[in-house]
Amino acid sequence: MSILLLLAFPCIMLGMVWVFLAIISWLGTGYYNEYGEVVHQLDIDAVNYYFMNAVPWVVGGVGIWFCIAYFANVSMVKAATGARTLERRENPRVYNIVENLCMTCGMDMPKINVVDDPQLNAFASGINKDTYTVTVTTGLMDMLTDEELAGVLGHELTHIRNRDTRLLITSIVFVGIVSTIMSIVVRMLFNYFLWGDSGSSRRDNGKGGGVSMIVIMLVGAVCCAIAYFFTLLTRFAISRKREYMADAGGAELCGNPLALASALRKISGRPGLQNVEREDVAQLFIIHPHKFASGIQNFLNSMFATHPDTEKRIAFLEQL
Repeated sequence: MSILLLLAFPCIMLGMVWVFLAIISWLGTGYYNEYGEVVHQLDIDAVNYYFMNAVPWVVGGVGIWFCIAYFANVSMVKAATGARTLERRENPRVYNIVENLCMTCGMDMPKINVVDDPQLNAFASGINKDTYTVTVTTGLMDMLTDEELAGVLGHELTHIRNRDTRLLITSIVFVGIVSTIMSIVVRMLFNYFLWGDSGSSRRDNGKGGGVSMIVIMLVGAVCCAIAYFFTLLTRFAISRKREYMADAGGAELCGNPLALASALRKISGRPGLQNVEREDVAQLFIIHPHKFASGIQNFLNSMFATHPDTEKRIAFLEQL
């Protein structure tokens, strides 16, 4: 299922390219009937021809973009969170807990990073054995008991064991690509309305071409928005279920589901990390670090949240 969901990302992007070309073709090929009405026709052959010519450029461009973002994710996450390497001599307690959990499940020891923040949170990141990392805040280390900390670290180690970090980073990169393209198109459209074609205040002879350019950019913006919506839904389908799986794995590793439930309750009161402004990084945390506003914004955020409701997760753990 995860593989199918990942394949959905490039399919969505290529599908929107085809839709974009089809709409432009339909708008651009019209004739007047006997009643003087404009009749538009969709030339499927022409659309497919231009689509096949565009596919190598789209795949190549997205592929290069994806590889750069995918392999640079470690430094990007570290820079976005302000994390640093946690030395064993600095906190042997955390190292001992991680080592014991790794021996329990027979996995290699990941790197351990720390964020100097009094708030409580943790996350796992990385795409292979060389980059797998568990990051915790100083507040988390100070406020949780050994059993609670073992539950949280077990949760993050389960993400690594299940290759969730690789999967989530892949989905994050694809969503980021679509989001960036949409932002560029919208910005171009805004600048065109604000400054006119090439800064000429929309005058003289280019009115027909100007209208055509506006229509093309509008169609592009709509297609990007649709693609962004579906890539978000796909990412949510991946991340929500895997949080429950990581909770179950963390409870199994630490041997105490109630300890992880207690840790989640403490973290939910102080998830903090206001310095983490990037949404793609924030969704890696065990609990989303940003508190949502009330009202309609809270409803929308809960509907499109990457994490299940914390109370539901706690109730799930208390039933184990």
